[in-house]
Amino acid sequence: NFQSFSSQGYAVIAINFHGSDSYGQNFTDSIIGEYGSLPYEDLKLGLSYALNKFPYINASRAAALGASYGGFMVNWIAGHPEMSVRFKTLICHNGALDTRSKSYSTDELWFNEHDVGNYTPWDNPAVYEEFNPVNHVANTPTSIGRALTLHMIHVRIENIRSIRINSNWTQPMLIIVGAHDYRIPETQGIGTFTALQRRGIPSR
Repeated sequence: NFQSFSSQGYAVIAINFHGSDSYGQNFTDSIIGEYGSLPYEDLKLGLSYALNKFPYINASRAAALGASYGGFMVNWIAGHPEMSVRFKTLICHNGALDTRSKSYSTDELWFNEHDVGNYTPWDNPAVYEEFNPVNHVANTPTSIGRALTLHMIHVRIENIRSIRINSNWTQPMLIIVGAHDYRIPETQGIGTFTALQRRGIPSR
């Protein structure tokens, strides 16, 4: 994909963020329990670095795109305006919208639990909610937030509340799904599209 984009004249910025296999096993394992934090920070810093180093890149027309885990990260970015507003559009290819519900429907039963510290969604639902994009589609009403935190015994509740206050999807998005992707069921993409449409955000 990178070569296809660059051949059309696009500048491509691809970050080897925490969790990749670029810098040894410890670096790969570092996202266990942190899959929505460390890579997200790497992407923020990497984007800023690239835009400063290569001034010919038109930052006002930047797009963020990713597939599978990258699709999850696009949805995560969408709910965090400090990052999302840096992009003119977002492209989510087979990305999770609701990480906890996805863990009940995917055919891949290992990495979901591994990435949250080897918990099932019924043993510790809180760890699935800490970096769950569906909680950041819009500012969560206080009553809903209180009900949700009843399940969050094992998680840093103060952090979750402070993040959710600033959540709000605003940027246009293209959603790509595949009916034969059994890792990330297509209903996750349909849910993303529905949320965008109901919020009046341009989306296809």
